[in-house]
Amino acid sequence: MLEIMCLLKCLCSVVCCSNLIMGQVFCLYQVDQSTVAIKESWGKFDEVLEPGCHCVPWFLGKNLAGQMTLRVQQLDVKCETKTKDNVFVNVVASIQYRALSDKASDAFYKLSNTRSQIQAYVFDVIRAFVPKHNLDDTFEQKNEIAKAVEEELSKAMSTYGFEIVQTLIVDIEPDEHVKRAMNEINAAARLRMAATEKAEAEKILQIKRAEGEAEAKYLSGLGIARQRQAIVDGLRDSVLGFSVNVPGTTAKDVMDMVLVTQYFDTMKEIGASSKSSAVFIPHGPGAVRDVATQIRDGLLQGNAAS
Repeated sequence: MLEIMCLLKCLCSVVCCSNLIMGQVFCLYQVDQSTVAIKESWGKFDEVLEPGCHCVPWFLGKNLAGQMTLRVQQLDVKCETKTKDNVFVNVVASIQYRALSDKASDAFYKLSNTRSQIQAYVFDVIRAFVPKHNLDDTFEQKNEIAKAVEEELSKAMSTYGFEIVQTLIVDIEPDEHVKRAMNEINAAARLRMAATEKAEAEKILQIKRAEGEAEAKYLSGLGIARQRQAIVDGLRDSVLGFSVNVPGTTAKDVMDMVLVTQYFDTMKEIGASSKSSAVFIPHGPGAVRDVATQIRDGLLQGNAAS
């Protein structure tokens, strides 16, 4: 019994050692999930082994040439090219691909370096597409570039047993000097827009201020007109009342007195205001008489002319 247990222990240790030892000793090979193995018979392709345990009798000329994963793989390709407006850019494409289980033999035997082959096709498509467009158009047509790359790769790689799952253009990077110039152009455009908006706002403000001043002057004119009308009415009543109450006075005497009173009231207002823009005229008694005479003569001449 002890000898049997020792034999089982040795057998288990040998089985658990590795696939290679299992194949050499027991002709058993394990194929992992999402993986296929290529079985050959005397150096010639025999079949594709699915995931699981398989018997490969090496003494009958059978052997495993290799294994291939069916998982989605990703390849990032950085391609330098030039746009239509002579700007050098680095286009970074991300290619997601996988081997097809029903074409595993083609994928295993027909390509020696899958990643290099995909990279070559990506270079070819990008360098044919980007030079036809300006830099700004290239940024806007990232999806068109990805679509063109995916179509070309799908058509070419399906022959070799690979499927292109998705193609992404993850970055378009111009030269550092070009990026700096683009940033300066954008900054200048935004400053110009801000200046235009500011000028428009100032224009509107000035228009509104002018409209307000015009309205204020209009209302002020109405007030002055009413004030002068009230003054005229008051003067007329004063002259008539003074002539009636003081015998021997004429309308001329009353007007002279009223004009002198008005003159001193005006001088008082000018002196009381510190911000008045005043035009000074002679203010002696004789000058007042001259002013009254000039006003009276002007009124008489106007009446005579009419």
